[in-house]
Amino acid sequence: QLQASGGGLVQPGGSLRLSCVVSGFTLNGYTIGWFRQAPGKEREGVSCMRQSDGNTAYATSVRGRFTISRDKAKNTVYLQMNNLQPEDTAVYYCAAAARGLIRSSMFAIRYYDYWGQGTQVTVSS
Repeated sequence: QLQASGGGLVQPGGSLRLSCVVSGFTLNGYTIGWFRQAPGKEREGVSCMRQSDGNTAYATSVRGRFTISRDKAKNTVYLQMNNLQPEDTAVYYCAAAARGLIRSSMFAIRYYDYWGQGTQVTVSS
């Protein structure tokens, strides 16, 4: 029901745009989040958007470099990633929480009900 794509290999300073296509339900009423997991590390929240009002949250490590956006007509959420660095290397997942989360809860994995399959992002020279 969530299909993430757009990952790849990019040099430091480069950009990628990830897409999360949602099927089976509309975005309204959900919170869509992007998470990532690097080898040997726990999954962490990157950016989230509450679909009812477009309220967003960003991890400190990506603020100013990543932008989350949506296309309601396409039922798709995007993550534009600029100035990528080696520490951004990870498998990126999109996830959906069947409720509008408050900002302090947006990165809490336990609130997310549906997960996509993940897309690999590798930043290396």
